[in-house]
Amino acid sequence: MKILIELPTWLGDTVMATPAIENLANFFNDSQLTLIGSNVAVEALKSHPKVIKTMVLDRKYSNLYKNGKALGEFDFFFSFRGSIRSKIMKFFITANKKYQFDKNRYLIGHQVEKYNNFLNDSLNIDSIAGKLALHIESKDIHNHIVKKNRLLGINPGATYGNAKCWYPEEFAKVAIKFSVDYDIVIFGSEKEKKISLDIENFLIKKGVTNFQNLTGKTNIPELMDEVSKLDWLISGDSGPIHLAAAFQIPTVTIFGPTKDEETSQWMNADGVILKKNLDCQPCMKRICPLKHHNCMKLIKSSDVIDVISSNLVS
Repeated sequence: MKILIELPTWLGDTVMATPAIENLANFFNDSQLTLIGSNVAVEALKSHPKVIKTMVLDRKYSNLYKNGKALGEFDFFFSFRGSIRSKIMKFFITANKKYQFDKNRYLIGHQVEKYNNFLNDSLNIDSIAGKLALHIESKDIHNHIVKKNRLLGINPGATYGNAKCWYPEEFAKVAIKFSVDYDIVIFGSEKEKKISLDIENFLIKKGVTNFQNLTGKTNIPELMDEVSKLDWLISGDSGPIHLAAAFQIPTVTIFGPTKDEETSQWMNADGVILKKNLDCQPCMKRICPLKHHNCMKLIKSSDVIDVISSNLVS
């Protein structure tokens, strides 16, 4: 059974779609998956054992026809995106049956459940959304970290916008506190180098030397591998928390403007949410519309330190 899947754009959403994709792959015993989507999405899932081909989509509308026809013919096409571009792309895909996610139809529940409900409705089945599923092939990995001690990961950035970001000094205070017992690893994309460098400078000023700043230095498979080695991760609501959930890594996620009931870690018993439950939450804005950013500002390093300290296993 030849199945074409258009993945969500963002890393976190792609990981949250994996329970549905696993159910889809397992529903047809002979399924052969072709994945299309953004580079980060394709890189995250390209090592799935049933994937036979991938294509990173060009965002230009003028190339949609060419891309659609170049893919060939399929039995099924499932798109986990509902954008205008994806709807046009669907028109050019050759498949016996085509299904497309509609966010306006799936309004309630966790994003994992929304994607899985979309699959169930499409195939008229009743599968249960299981754990997040990621596959890593060693050939795609350059090991940046050789684990000798316990590792505390810090992921300070967020692609969605500044409103989701906690403050570099607060991240640094947590890292400094635990640097005696943990080596520190800072993660981030090229666009997040400034906030990561701010944390690095705070650490240096306090004499902390057992850290690595991997911001902009890992591709997606490498990031997945490095996150899988962590003993703790501290992050805002962004893609790496879902990588950590897939590997059952203890995590403190700091929520501000977004909806934790939709994008919190899925099925990670060691995932802890920190948020202030303000009247203005969740605003779902990229920049704080009230100019005070209290949803993040009122969360202090001591809050995170207390969570980790109370959950440490000697």
